[in-house]
Amino acid sequence: MKENIKGMLHYTRQAFGVSLVLMLLCGLLFPLLLSGISAILFPHQAEGSLIEINGKAVAAENVGQEFTEDYYLWSRPSAYHYNVYIENADGTQTYQDGTEFSGIGSGSNNYAPSNPELVERVEADMALFLEKNPDVKPEDIPTDLLTASGSGLDPHISPKAAEIQIPRIVAASGLEEDQVRKIIENHTTGKLLGVFGEETVNVVKVNIELGTAMGLLMIFGSFFTLIREASLYRPEKIISGWKPAILFFMNQMNFMPYVPSEILRPTLLLCPL
Repeated sequence: MKENIKGMLHYTRQAFGVSLVLMLLCGLLFPLLLSGISAILFPHQAEGSLIEINGKAVAAENVGQEFTEDYYLWSRPSAYHYNVYIENADGTQTYQDGTEFSGIGSGSNNYAPSNPELVERVEADMALFLEKNPDVKPEDIPTDLLTASGSGLDPHISPKAAEIQIPRIVAASGLEEDQVRKIIENHTTGKLLGVFGEETVNVVKVNIELGTAMGLLMIFGSFFTLIREASLYRPEKIISGWKPAILFFMNQMNFMPYVPSEILRPTLLLCPL
């Protein structure tokens, strides 16, 4: 009996010992080693591939944002609207289209092809795109502009999806067509090693450069403010002078895009990440 108890205790100690060693190796030392190597070899990527302007992180290269203005390049549909939401004066949180904010998340609705809600969503997106791009025929709309990515946060679209939006951007922004094409070309990435993947356009990077070219992004010391954007939403409550920029960045110190609607509603979200 005593031998059985000793044997059980021996194997129990072994099990706990092995578990502890593996936990330290796999759960602590290995991640620390990889983090250290990545920080040395790939410092930009290891820090989140952040896009900075004047020392302030305003976006991440690999996380999309929702753009709705005609003078910006539009992203793919997203079930989570790229986590861009507005906090209203009554404390409620809504997406930019007015629907209820469902919380920070990623993913898609995973509708079946036969689901009527999918058909309804695609038809609504197509109707809006055709309204804003009257020279485009329904059959010419690239598929990626009507289909969501698996994460709902993809910042990329195809070159064809960018090309088809150029006339609208030129008309709304006042920029020259060649200038818009050049900006899109600057942020177009080819296939990996010329073989793997597809050519993609980074919507966030394009829109930051478009906003700069239009004079929408103004730098005051360490603060940014968006001009022309401020009158888009509840202009009677917009505060003039320095206060919008200061309050905007005070409310941007969280990690995800958030805009107090009583101050301003930018479509290009310049927020510390």
